[in-house]
Amino acid sequence: MSFPRFYPIFDNADWLERLLPLGIRLVQLRIKALEGEALRAEIGRGQAIARKENCALVVNDFWQIAINEGCDWVHLGQEDLDSADIPAIRRAGIKLGISTHDREELDRAMALGPDYVALGPVYPTILKKMKWHQQGLEKLTEWKALIGDTPLIAIGGMSVERSAGAFAAGADCVSAVTDISLNPDPEARVRAWLKACG
Repeated sequence: MSFPRFYPIFDNADWLERLLPLGIRLVQLRIKALEGEALRAEIGRGQAIARKENCALVVNDFWQIAINEGCDWVHLGQEDLDSADIPAIRRAGIKLGISTHDREELDRAMALGPDYVALGPVYPTILKKMKWHQQGLEKLTEWKALIGDTPLIAIGGMSVERSAGAFAAGADCVSAVTDISLNPDPEARVRAWLKACG
């Protein structure tokens, strides 16, 4: 597939059921509130919804469940790389996305042959506390020059209005979280994203 230019992230499968029919082709399920069987069931449900809607599902963190549920993608942060079995992920045919924030992390990620690299936060973000502050558009340009054909995801404080600047700076794809989930009309916001990233 050609790599989608829009990549929303949601924290439960209800969002997928609600918004994937609008035409989303790549989505991440980032679940922090569940564990055990409830977690496995939610990821399985998300995968079933994504398959039905012809969308690629990226599972954040839980690579073992992703393998067991036959998922297509896994996203790992730098801390997750310490404990993840990358060969097992690859043997399962799962594609891998990796978060990066500085040059050392980028070098580590690229040594694993990722299917995409995410850089963030491009802008200040309210999603989670991070030791990295605003990376800026210039760093997207720097990262793209370093990673070449590997898709580059811009994440962190992204909005429809900021997406054009991220693309111009070198991002192949823009990821959004709260810009959709905290919007009073998430459906309208997703349509605006799809139009901006078309």
